Amino acid sequence: MKKIFAITAVILAALQISKADDRPVTFAQLPATAQAFINTNYPSEKISYATVDDDLIRPDYNVMLANGVKLQFENSGALEKIEARSGVPEGLIPVQIRDYVRIHYPDAVFVEYEIGRKTYEIKLSNRLELKFNRNFNLIEIDD
Repeated sequence: MKKIFAITAVILAALQISKADDRPVTFAQLPATAQAFINTNYPSEKISYATVDDDLIRPDYNVMLANGVKLQFENSGALEKIEARSGVPEGLIPVQIRDYVRIHYPDAVFVEYEIGRKTYEIKLSNRLELKFNRNFNLIEIDD
């Protein structure tokens, strides 16, 4: 029985590795929610490339804009992560987190924002990484 389980695990791992490459997609192939996000927040920005990670469990989409902004979307098209050296648009960050950063780090700019299942993570231009829970309480600081 152990051998059957081990063989099955190896086969599944091999299948996962073989599908691990990102496949290019067009803007029209992105989920409608992701298209709307890009059109709303970056209406005049060109897309350098877009890919889908055909993960068996949870595929996601990656988009690189011409201005260097990196976007990651869930399979549904919901924003999962944004990286922007020039600054993440503050309107995308929950107001409670924006207020906390304005009070404690007034000169910092948001350069990365990630939405997790139970947390929000941000990276600031001063290299601090802050993690908030779903109630917007600060739970971790990393430098």
